[in-house]
Amino acid sequence: MLNNSNKIRSRKGKRNVQKGVIHIQASFNNTIITVTDVRGQVILWCSAGACGFKGTRKSTPFAAQAAAETAIRASIDRGMKQVEVMMNGPGPGRDTALRAIRRSGIVIIFVRDVTPMPYNGCRPPRKRRV
Repeated sequence: MLNNSNKIRSRKGKRNVQKGVIHIQASFNNTIITVTDVRGQVILWCSAGACGFKGTRKSTPFAAQAAAETAIRASIDRGMKQVEVMMNGPGPGRDTALRAIRRSGIVIIFVRDVTPMPYNGCRPPRKRRV
């Protein structure tokens, strides 16, 4: 049995953070914006699919812009002032999401591209014989 002094509390409460990291993962099918604190704990996230876009419209730059604006609005409500931006992936929503962050008025400390690049990569498929 638990005493009243040892109550288990969830960490779901709104955390106020001044400085955070915005991760933009832009794939060919979707764009996911994740806002974390500097230690890497997720505060909130938003994606083009969560903003109501379906199918091929998820992969458009406009959908990425809408997702970024939604995530930024929520993070400003939690007191965020400064952000670092980490971009990942080759998708079409990369630049548009970054532009939306710049327009929002949040101070961007730096922008880093963390897309993994293969040194030599996988073995290519065999030549096609017709």
